Amino acid sequence: MTDEDAGPGEWPVVVRVPVEPVEAAMEADALDAAARYSALAVRGPLFGVAAQARDQGGGRRWRVVVEVTHGCPQQARDALNSLLWFRAKDEAKSPRERRALLAAVARLETEDVDELTVLGTRYRVVRAEEYAAVDEHGGIETPRPTDPEPLTPDWSPGAGARSPRVDDGLVLDPDAPLYPLQAAERVALRPLAYSGSGFPAPVLADSARAVESHPDVLLMPAAFLIVERTGNGPWSPGSGLQATAHDARRTLDFALTWMEPRTRGLIPYDADRTIDARHPAAGIPETAAAKLKEFAEAADRLRVGRCDQVEAHGTVYRIARSRRLLRWGPDGPESPRPSDTSTHTPAVLHPRLDEDGTVRFDQSAGDDSAQ
Repeated sequence: MTDEDAGPGEWPVVVRVPVEPVEAAMEADALDAAARYSALAVRGPLFGVAAQARDQGGGRRWRVVVEVTHGCPQQARDALNSLLWFRAKDEAKSPRERRALLAAVARLETEDVDELTVLGTRYRVVRAEEYAAVDEHGGIETPRPTDPEPLTPDWSPGAGARSPRVDDGLVLDPDAPLYPLQAAERVALRPLAYSGSGFPAPVLADSARAVESHPDVLLMPAAFLIVERTGNGPWSPGSGLQATAHDARRTLDFALTWMEPRTRGLIPYDADRTIDARHPAAGIPETAAAKLKEFAEAADRLRVGRCDQVEAHGTVYRIARSRRLLRWGPDGPESPRPSDTSTHTPAVLHPRLDEDGTVRFDQSAGDDSAQ
C-alpha cells in the first residue's frame, strides 16, 4: 500500500533512529519520562492559526502564524485580524494587495471565520488539545534535562521581550521523521477522545466525531507553564505557555517577588515598580517584611541551577511541561468544533486603513461617511 492509497488513520509514521549524541540523550530522557509518568491529564483545547501557501508544491505542511496558545477560537481570530491588518499597513506592495488583506480583515470583524484565503495563502484557525504527563501520585511532569534552555540564564526585567515566542517559525509536517518514542506516542494518541459524565453531550459527540474526521495526530513541541497547588488541592495553571522552562521560571520569579505581594496586600498596587519582595519599602511592619522575605527566598531558589519547584506560604509552585496535539485529517489540521465556545464576538480592532495605506484615526472601520 502506498501513501496515496492509505487512509488518514493509516498514514505511515516515519521513524528515525537516534544517531547523534544529543538525539540519543533526548530519546533516553523520553524513555525515563515514559517510565515515571504513566498517565495523561487533558486540560482542554487551545487555538491558533496555521497557514498554507498555494505555491508550496503540494504536501501536507502548514506553518503556524498565530501561536497555538489561545483559550478560545475568537482570540485566535482576533490575532489573525491583527496580523492581516498590520500586513496591509506595513507590507502590502500595491493597493490591490492592500484591498485583499483589508477585505479579509472586514470579514474577521463581523463573522466567525475559521478559514479564508488571502493572496494565495490559506489561513485556518486550528485546534490543539493540551495535556500533560502525570505520575502515580498525580504529579505533573517537569522539564526534562534535554529540553531547550539558554546557555546563560537571563533574569533581567527586559529578558522576556528577547525570549523566543511559543511556536515561532513552527512548521507542522505530519510526514516528518520521528524518534521511536515520539512515534509511539503519536500512534497511541490517535484514538484520544473525551469521555465521562463531566462533559456535556455535544462536547462528547464532537470529540468522538473528530476521531473519525481527523484520525491522525501531530505532536507539537513541548511548552512550559507554572502550575500551583495549595494543600492537597488539585494543580491549577498559574501562567500561560512559555517557549522554554527558563521563561516559565522567570515568569514565576516575577510573580513571587512582584505580583503576589501586591495581590496579597503586602505591597500597594500603586507603589513604585522597583519595590518588590527583594526590595521592600522602608518602615513596613515586621509581619509584612517576614512574608515578603519568604516570597523572596522562594524566588531566589529558582535561580540556583534548574529549580522546577518552590513553596511559599503554603502554596507549591511547579514548572510543568505541557504537551499539545493537533488532530489531522485529509485536508489538514482540525478547526474549532461546534461545541467550542468563545468569550466574546467579532469586533473592529483597529482604525480604518485606506487602500493607499493611510490610517484614519478619526474614522472607524465601519464608517464611510467621513472623508
